Amino acid sequence: MTKEDLCGIDAIAFDLDGTLVDSAPDIRQALNCALAEAGLACFELDTVRAWIGDGPDALILQALREHGLGGSEALRGRLRSAFDAATLAAPLQFGSVFEGIAELVAGLRRTLPMVVVTNKPTPLARAVLDAAGLLPAMAGVYGADTAAQRKPAPFLLHAAARQLGVEPARLLMVGDGPADLLAAQAAGCPAALVAWGYGGHAAANAAEAALAWRVSTPQQLLLTARESRAVRRDEETTRIF
Repeated sequence: MTKEDLCGIDAIAFDLDGTLVDSAPDIRQALNCALAEAGLACFELDTVRAWIGDGPDALILQALREHGLGGSEALRGRLRSAFDAATLAAPLQFGSVFEGIAELVAGLRRTLPMVVVTNKPTPLARAVLDAAGLLPAMAGVYGADTAAQRKPAPFLLHAAARQLGVEPARLLMVGDGPADLLAAQAAGCPAALVAWGYGGHAAANAAEAALAWRVSTPQQLLLTARESRAVRRDEETTRIF
């Protein structure tokens, strides 16, 4: 994707974990707090990081499977309640905003509306964004609880596009994992894969299949967006005259 391609973009949807914030340490902490309360062993950061992307219910189920447990509905419910409580108590105590993201969001805020589209439940996502200082810049937060199905289904992106009043084809999805790219493809949105996230080889393969734009740094995205807006203004001025 070039600055010419971005000329057709009217809004941007960001994934949260692994895209805007390096929240894996906090997700691990919340998961381990929940597991410890249930008398189950904890997991290392690298292990938990590889599980991030499908929301807390999938994360908890994966942890139980690693323990050789299917887990009753009651146990999963207790773990989820403990996970949510730990997250809300310390949304971003151990993690941080990725380098360059604050500048990216501040720069884009002046030119393009932004939303967050995440498989994290909305209350948890808003708490993390607030702790990161990014919440005021967002026109909306769409968590897994706001649609019939989470990413990679298209519904969260469709809801965001409706709220923003833009066509899906003019809403850029920026994320770090396969679910982000597949959701964009299903919704008819262009997509960008960030290089600094948690997606790894699976995301790279999905990016190739979805023809996603690969973004090396937040600065690259900001610069390209600024250049595209300049090109668009020039084109609009030319049409007027």
